[in-house]
Amino acid sequence: MTSRIPMIAGNWKMNLTLREAAQLVKAVADGIQGLDGVDVLVAPPFTALTTVKEAIGSSPIFLAGQNMHWEEQGAFTGEVSAAMLADAGCTHVILGHSERRTLFGESDELINRKAAAAVKKGLLPIVCIGETLEEREKDLTVSVIERQLGLSLRNFREEKKIPATLILAYEPVWAIGTGRTATPEQAQEVHQFVRQWLRDHFGKQPAESIRILYGGSVKPDNVKELMSKPDIDGALVGGASLKPESFLPMVRFKNIQ
Repeated sequence: MTSRIPMIAGNWKMNLTLREAAQLVKAVADGIQGLDGVDVLVAPPFTALTTVKEAIGSSPIFLAGQNMHWEEQGAFTGEVSAAMLADAGCTHVILGHSERRTLFGESDELINRKAAAAVKKGLLPIVCIGETLEEREKDLTVSVIERQLGLSLRNFREEKKIPATLILAYEPVWAIGTGRTATPEQAQEVHQFVRQWLRDHFGKQPAESIRILYGGSVKPDNVKELMSKPDIDGALVGGASLKPESFLPMVRFKNIQ
């Protein structure tokens, strides 16, 4: 029986004004009162971080940045550092999201540098991996995931040590915002491979402790079946996290009939 606490994370992407962001997180905070056994996280745009932190108040909702630079400071217009995210109240940061990889050309090596910088400053990285539709159709899923893991976590591999609090998120690119979802069996197959990869490179304890989330058109009507799989420890939710009526049922997935 796993001791990993499930996590349902909402990635708000480039959405919501300050007022809308505060309203949403307050609704989520109200909706999780009395809830045990599930971690809840939200990742607002940079502009809303402090507003959302204030709105969270004493609610046990984790706050994450959607990205960060690997340097501590400097002439990097438009970027934020790990220290800035921590100062705004973040405990986590999403790194290597498929949109960062595909739209902004972020490489595995870049993500590796960011992950190392995040851990150095006390942030918990949520490192994203996933294959495109073309790669899946060519039966390259395993090799793509293996490459992304090896290079995106290279610093930890070289040190032969990885934080047990680091989180991985498998998000097949072909299932993000498309309405298509990997079947629970397809998702479990990749999650199981990732778990074994962690075991092979870092040992049993980190492999059993690190949470692996699934991301890709997760909705209230498929979250419970996905979460029933032994190596799926949560969900990284996009569009469905922007409304409490769709996000809260996923947070309370155990109650879905």
